[in-house]
Amino acid sequence: MKYPKDLIDKVNKRSAGFKLEGINEGAGPKNPALMIVGEAPGREEIESHIPFHGASGKELMKSLASIGLKRSDVYITSAVRSRPYNIRKVFSKKENKEVTKYPNRKPTQKEVLAHAPFLDYEISYAKPKIIVTVGTTALMRLLGKKYAISDWHGKAIKDTPILQLNQNEDGYVWSKEKYTVIPMYHPAAVFYNRKLTETIKSDWLNIKDYLN
Repeated sequence: MKYPKDLIDKVNKRSAGFKLEGINEGAGPKNPALMIVGEAPGREEIESHIPFHGASGKELMKSLASIGLKRSDVYITSAVRSRPYNIRKVFSKKENKEVTKYPNRKPTQKEVLAHAPFLDYEISYAKPKIIVTVGTTALMRLLGKKYAISDWHGKAIKDTPILQLNQNEDGYVWSKEKYTVIPMYHPAAVFYNRKLTETIKSDWLNIKDYLN
């Protein structure tokens, strides 16, 4: 989707001073089969302008295919829509000198709050009945600290309000609307812990039951 210019200007102002690169807009239809909320885009997403386009995106597409869905069936976004990065100076053997690197990193809670207008806008636009959060950052953005992925992965939290910006836009309040939220491990989790592969497969099959 294309964010309104005034919304982009607002988030850019709220994000001033943070190490964030670009804007990778969310994408998908209204009334999607699912809304998938991730953490933040990486370098590949910023360059391609396609959410979940990198290695973790390939894993996500496999999971969607396992329950009969494709990218066009779902709305994909994240808690932060810019790429959070660090600045590191490292010695490059290839170049035989010190070089500056800008690796991806996890967004801070202040950055999540700064980008809250984007997610609120997208939820209002898409009107999803089921929201799948992938990773802790997305789960905390919508439901706070009450739920842990280790306890709730693949399980539906039904008829729950979600967190949205308060009137002063400096914190969160619970929404009047209610949703079904399903916490999931992030697709990239399998790169660091192969033991989660079968768990994630099983959790996505559970989602199919909720779709039906």
